[in-house]
Amino acid sequence: MYITTPGLVLRETEYRESSLILTVLTASNGKLTVQARGARRKGSKVAAATQLLTLSEMTLFENKDRWTLTEARSVEQFRGLREDIAKLSLGTYFAEALDSLSDEDAPNPELLSLGLNALYALSEGLNSDALVKAAFELRLACLSGFEPLLTHCSVCGKERPDAPLLALEGGTLCCAACRPEGAGECVTLTPGVLDAMRYIVSAGPKRLYAFSVGPETEKKLARVCEAYFLTQLGRGFGTLDFYKTVR
Repeated sequence: MYITTPGLVLRETEYRESSLILTVLTASNGKLTVQARGARRKGSKVAAATQLLTLSEMTLFENKDRWTLTEARSVEQFRGLREDIAKLSLGTYFAEALDSLSDEDAPNPELLSLGLNALYALSEGLNSDALVKAAFELRLACLSGFEPLLTHCSVCGKERPDAPLLALEGGTLCCAACRPEGAGECVTLTPGVLDAMRYIVSAGPKRLYAFSVGPETEKKLARVCEAYFLTQLGRGFGTLDFYKTVR
């Protein structure tokens, strides 16, 4: 069976002398493992289209649950990432996160849209790297079933909690005075951080990065979104650690 689909290359692994094994995120077929024969060979017609963090139009052939790349052309290479080591390493972290939260052969067009919008915003400098990262992490958590409850205090119901706290494990919001026993680790949110998080959770895909905050709010938002994302997943990322050494 042949299919032609846009696909974002999340990972590339050298295979044999001149080939690659690609992890590709598609809208219609979810995450796919694809063999790209001869992609590393000098003069290969698919070399550009099989690079990490490239969106390509791919023609794939399936045989016995294995996918093979037959044709490909690059659609978007996000060149701004390839001219800045910090942006490239952050984009690679985005790819690893998408890889970890997407499933083989399970369509999830929202995940692909989030990844593409994040890479484009990062590449084009539509917002600061810190805000793009924070919005990506929190929105990816939401799409993966870990959306925090930010609309009101989970105890008293107040929409603007007093000295609001976010429980990193439970994902619930509460006033400092309402903090229940056994809430686990909590982080304090300023009103600006809470408003930014509410925006990220509810904004349309094309408006996700169309917001701004002050420097102090940006720093706090970045720390909170990263802490919440990693706590919900219960793991870290080597690509994130590397990004922190080069940013």
